[in-house]
Amino acid sequence: MPKERPLWRGAAFRLCLLSAALFLCLQLGMRRSWCPEEKSRDPAAARAPAPSRGAEQRPGAVAVAGGGRRRVTYVRSGRRGSAEPACCAPQPPGSRRRKTVRWHIELQPWASPTPSLNYEASRFLKYISTSQISCEHMNLNSLKGYSETTKKPWSICLDERFSLIHRIRSKQCRLYSLGLGNDDNQFELSMANSGCEVHRFDPSIKSAHIQEGRHLWYHRLSIDWRDPNPAIAAHKLHSNTKKLGTVLNEFGHQKIDVLKADVESAEWKILENLILEDVVEQIGQLVFEVHIHWPGFEVSGNDSTVVRYWYSLLRELELKDFRLFHTYKDLSKPQMFLKKEAFNASSCYTLSWVNTRWK
Repeated sequence: MPKERPLWRGAAFRLCLLSAALFLCLQLGMRRSWCPEEKSRDPAAARAPAPSRGAEQRPGAVAVAGGGRRRVTYVRSGRRGSAEPACCAPQPPGSRRRKTVRWHIELQPWASPTPSLNYEASRFLKYISTSQISCEHMNLNSLKGYSETTKKPWSICLDERFSLIHRIRSKQCRLYSLGLGNDDNQFELSMANSGCEVHRFDPSIKSAHIQEGRHLWYHRLSIDWRDPNPAIAAHKLHSNTKKLGTVLNEFGHQKIDVLKADVESAEWKILENLILEDVVEQIGQLVFEVHIHWPGFEVSGNDSTVVRYWYSLLRELELKDFRLFHTYKDLSKPQMFLKKEAFNASSCYTLSWVNTRWK
């Protein structure tokens, strides 16, 4: 029979292992006590990679997670030597404006005891045809580079009591223009020649971003009332669409002096989005072409319900301190109201509002 191993040998081996572990723990504890600066170092900062030398020297390159960069080649500051960031550099998420959540607008009461298209249409057409505030100076002849070849009047209020004329004079104004393949850009050129920073959004342009002159940018982007569904791959989308609030956050713009829109019946849902997310409070003047020959994209209901919805949207603007100062009835367009020749209405109107609280 083999001899049994003495019990004291196993106990001694275990005691050696325990002593070695205890000694190692003591060494680590003493090292930490000798180097207190290591304990105070931010672990997240220690793990983050140092910015590369190239990233510091390239204008328009913004650091993102993982040490990558996004190049914004169309970005250029309006002034040389200015310490301000480039006009459209993407902003970090922490700097973005928080949205006020509203899910629907407040519908106004019916114009009559029982829903009636005649009453709703009469109230709506009277509302868009009646100025709520006077504006003496709407003529753009005072702007540098203005041309009488403009196909339709895009009226802005240049009275001294409102800030737009002062911001134009100081070269501090900003115009956003929303369009869909419209070649009439004389208004944008006039504003850019006057020193305003002009951004025109049109999904039909060939390049993603084009800079024309010092103050005019073209972006291949369609402003919509919703952002793209993240579940849909980007290459499957028909066009690059974003909400205006999303674009403002990404470009780092807090204010728009003038928002011009000619979006072919998408204006009602876009306007609703601007109201629900309080983006209108960042806008000084609105110049919208509205179409009333049909309800518009994703506007549903019978005729009287649709007109009540239109009217309620415009009343929401009034509650936000916007006042209508000019209406242009386009007689060159078909005289249609919800697919009917009725109420002596044109199918297209251009409406101009000023935000009376705008500073």
